[in-house]
Amino acid sequence: MSAAMNAADVAAQRLAAVRTALAEREVAALLVTRPANVRWLSGFTAPEDARVLVTADDAWLFTDGRYTAQAAETSVLPAVIDRSWRTEVAARLPSGALAVEAEHLTLAGAAALAKATDREPVRTDGLIAHLRRRKDATEIDAIRRAAELTDRAYAHVLTHLAPGVREVDLALEIERFVRSEGGDGMAFDVIVASGVRSAMPHGVASPKVVEAGDLVTFDLGARVDGYCADMTRTVGVGDVAPAHRALFGAVLEAQEAAVAAVAPGATAHEVDAVARTVLARHGQGDAFVHSLGHGVGLEIHEGPGLAPRADDVLEPGMVVTVEPGAYHPGDAGVRIEDLVVVTDAGAEVLSRSPKGWTTVPDAAA
Repeated sequence: MSAAMNAADVAAQRLAAVRTALAEREVAALLVTRPANVRWLSGFTAPEDARVLVTADDAWLFTDGRYTAQAAETSVLPAVIDRSWRTEVAARLPSGALAVEAEHLTLAGAAALAKATDREPVRTDGLIAHLRRRKDATEIDAIRRAAELTDRAYAHVLTHLAPGVREVDLALEIERFVRSEGGDGMAFDVIVASGVRSAMPHGVASPKVVEAGDLVTFDLGARVDGYCADMTRTVGVGDVAPAHRALFGAVLEAQEAAVAAVAPGATAHEVDAVARTVLARHGQGDAFVHSLGHGVGLEIHEGPGLAPRADDVLEPGMVVTVEPGAYHPGDAGVRIEDLVVVTDAGAEVLSRSPKGWTTVPDAAA
């Protein structure tokens, strides 16, 4: 798909793919309620308060009066503005089965829909999420810009990193920078984990003060035009213990080996195994307690997942993280993560921030 295609052309191709999937399932229409899928089909920037109905011949966005102007500005689909959206959906349904997104619609929501439409909805699981795994050129462009902003935010926060600074203040500085530079905001809660807290894989920033000798893990991702980035770097503050420096070296070796293994045709568990083999060789196999990575797009966690039992086959257009880590509770941990797009020839690393051993004096010099 050409990057020059306009929003209407992109939407038409996405709707065509959905209609093919509906025809294969022999259903007449699909009600889309998962926010990321609503935005993917419509472009509407408040998808949490909207739904999309797709039939063989038409598609509409349903929202309410708070979004009249926003829908007119951002949705490529015709908007139906009415709080009684179920009634409006029922009025536009063709004969035949109505499919819903079972992974998002609640039991109560399904019952209300059945009452309004006088038909029991048909369950689908991950229909659009599967289509979204392979990003088109417009999506990769947005993710690339989110990754570039993430790189700049990381370079900026390093100028603020020093003994005596609180983790939460570093996280706030990252968020301020991303907003001030035109980002939508953060793709997830910023992780700043220093010292013993670096052994927490999801150690969201706390009031803890960074101390000399700490390892500090930064996990951050900007959101641009709805699309996410995700990157992790671990740095030292002053003189770091040799054992922690060695731990960093093991994780870096595993991460670089796994990135090199990302290619079309590779299976998710094979790439995951590359990192685990390296860490095991360094005696850190048991310290790697999570999967290697996940897909990224309109949501920060999408398919495919890179994990020991994942059978997904990587294809061009997929965007994944590669983020091995090693964690020793009560002591320290290290994680290094890049955002990688699978290409026809191999892979392109979108995260450009230096990931080799760095200490604060060196970063600030």
